[in-house]
Amino acid sequence: MEEAMSEERRHYLRFHIRHPHFSSTFGNDWFGLKAEAFARFFGTPTFLIGQTLIVALWIVLNIAGTTNFDVYPFILLNLAFSLQAAYAAPLILLAQTRQADRDKAIADADSQHREALAAAHVERQQLADRQQEQMLDLLEQNTTLTRLTQELSERIETLTQEMHRTLCKS
Repeated sequence: MEEAMSEERRHYLRFHIRHPHFSSTFGNDWFGLKAEAFARFFGTPTFLIGQTLIVALWIVLNIAGTTNFDVYPFILLNLAFSLQAAYAAPLILLAQTRQADRDKAIADADSQHREALAAAHVERQQLADRQQEQMLDLLEQNTTLTRLTQELSERIETLTQEMHRTLCKS
């Protein structure tokens, strides 16, 4: 039991280990990882600039008459935007949910870590208090022994003087 506690104390980042019970919204399979990456890509400058260029090219080609696949009022372009919005919104929400789950797991791990640190601090403080009490007891014992040694030394000196007087008289 004590060895397990000692091992646990040594591994101070134990609360930051991946949680095996933690399952993400998308899952950890290929689709889940790609879906989250795609959802994250929607908010990047690369996506926004790329989409702006494609839309501008689309409109310029159709207005200039180079192609006639989507003439003004650009119904096919509106359909493409609607389709993109239909898929983007749920993917973004799912990515946010997955991130919120990760944040919660990390916050829980941090909370457990702080609690473990607080418990270790209390334990160290109690140990320090016990050691302080032991030191005070030892100091009291030392003082008592020093006093006894002094009394015995004085007694020996007195006896020595008495013996000297008694011997010198004879």
